[in-house]
Amino acid sequence: MTLAKKKCIPCHTKMRKFTREEAEEFLEQLPGWDLSEDLHLLRSYKFKDFSQAMKRANKIASIADEQEHHPDITVSWGKLSIELWTHFTKGLTENDFILAAKIEELNNNEPNKERI
Repeated sequence: MTLAKKKCIPCHTKMRKFTREEAEEFLEQLPGWDLSEDLHLLRSYKFKDFSQAMKRANKIASIADEQEHHPDITVSWGKLSIELWTHFTKGLTENDFILAAKIEELNNNEPNKERI
């Protein structure tokens, strides 16, 4: 089953954070996403203006609410940045990769995106 077809599990359940090696393995399924030094998932997109970036942020917020797993989203003029990690474990879990895959699926189906 692909990551985008899975559902995030509640963070209060027992879950362990990924090692860097596990995170890098999962990252292979998310072209365009990066790992930060402190093991957070990162992705940025460019848009033609603030309004388009905000519309996409709202769509991502809706998906995040459905999954009960919420990224840090930064919106500025023509730019949307996403940072994911599981606060409960203070690291990356499968939930982060599931949500990233769902975000990527949305972005692949929406026009006006460009990787920064």
